[in-house]
Amino acid sequence: MARLVQNVTKGELGVLNALWDKGPTTIREVTDAVYADGTIAQYATVQKLLERLEEKGYVRRDRSNRAHVFQAIIGRDELIGWEIQELANGLSGGSIASLFAELVKPVQLTSMERASLQNLVAELERQRNTIERAEAAGDSD
Repeated sequence: MARLVQNVTKGELGVLNALWDKGPTTIREVTDAVYADGTIAQYATVQKLLERLEEKGYVRRDRSNRAHVFQAIIGRDELIGWEIQELANGLSGGSIASLFAELVKPVQLTSMERASLQNLVAELERQRNTIERAEAAGDSD
């Protein structure tokens, strides 16, 4: 079943970045990663952000120890994909190609970046062809 996608605030994204970088960790460790001085007020802010992320289903809490340990259960790439699709839906009628074209137009891509994009397009073509062949084989039965 597909997960219901909910927007992530900048604060929540900062917390998720800390969890992705550090792996399973405590509120104190996340606070120290997000805020340089890690005050009591900032600790409380991180605690609230973690609670919201847990409610959204993006974070899991291990309550087995006195200091609860939090872990991101949504991957960085998964969230990026959802956010890009939301952006495409809002700006270009759902067209990822239009959004991507506008994203790279003002940028001078390196030859390595161009090659990487060409490889991605080739891989997507291979996947599409595989799906089409499988569907055609299923239709002929």
